Amino acid sequence: MSASEGPLMLKRVRRRDNVHLYLIMLPVLLHIFIFSYIPMYGIIIAFQNYYPGRPFLSFDGSVDWVGFKHFIDFFTGPYFTRLMRNTFVLSFFFLIFGFWVPILFALLLNELRSGLFKKFVQTSSYLPHFISNVVVAGMVLSFIDPAGIVNSFIKWLGGEAIAFGTEPKYFAAIYTISTIWKSFGWSSILYLAAMSSIDPHLYEAARLDGANRFQQMLRITLPSIRPTIFILLIFAIGSLFSANSEFIMLIYNPSLYETADVIGTYLYRDGLLGGNFSSGAAIGLFTGILNFTLLFSANALSRKYSDYALW
Repeated sequence: MSASEGPLMLKRVRRRDNVHLYLIMLPVLLHIFIFSYIPMYGIIIAFQNYYPGRPFLSFDGSVDWVGFKHFIDFFTGPYFTRLMRNTFVLSFFFLIFGFWVPILFALLLNELRSGLFKKFVQTSSYLPHFISNVVVAGMVLSFIDPAGIVNSFIKWLGGEAIAFGTEPKYFAAIYTISTIWKSFGWSSILYLAAMSSIDPHLYEAARLDGANRFQQMLRITLPSIRPTIFILLIFAIGSLFSANSEFIMLIYNPSLYETADVIGTYLYRDGLLGGNFSSGAAIGLFTGILNFTLLFSANALSRKYSDYALW
């Protein structure tokens, strides 16, 4: 066997040994291809004046190509600045105040020694994730109602009731707190899984050296989950222009558009309810490119300065 045939033979052996893994991946890859890649064909309507019933592509001149008209209309429209600002601010607040909560929760939960109490706390923290956004929105609106529990507490402290549901300046706080409460337990699963793979001998060696539990957490647990933290941070940065539009639509109203109207909610009103499908496709394509740019940049910076990256 020649020197060039050796690596090639090794690759063939690895493919043959891992064929069962490829078969396990096949359904997932088919799902992604069918529901994520094939629909990308519809992106072309962002460059057309498309109406339901018209073909996407035609050689008889029935397709009205308009180039970048819908992109330019969005960029120069009266709502562009507000939509970009609100989307970024809401996502940025969640990133700053919400990203570290699952990490801290997982670290504290990992330190619990009572197995029964640990399971109870862990299960309780997961429950909000499985509650429908509609139900959570109803709870939030009930809590911030002038006669709700929040204003009742404010009155008990001697203050006056606040109209949280119609004051734009409070919306960012309401959205951030609600989203953190709903997601922090479920988001901690990855960190807990990473902690479960830490070698117990590291903790034993640290205890022999006189390290207390806080020092063990600081010197062993936290560095061990650092790769997971960086990977999830990259994903979080890559979605800075993708606020939870579904939840926002359930808790906002026209009086809150100043701080609550984001790209996703405008896309729903203008693109779907307004029937402007080409404009909606253009806005969606722009948002996707923007988020991909952020993801690519965050990954490049992480690879350069921390050696942790997606690729």
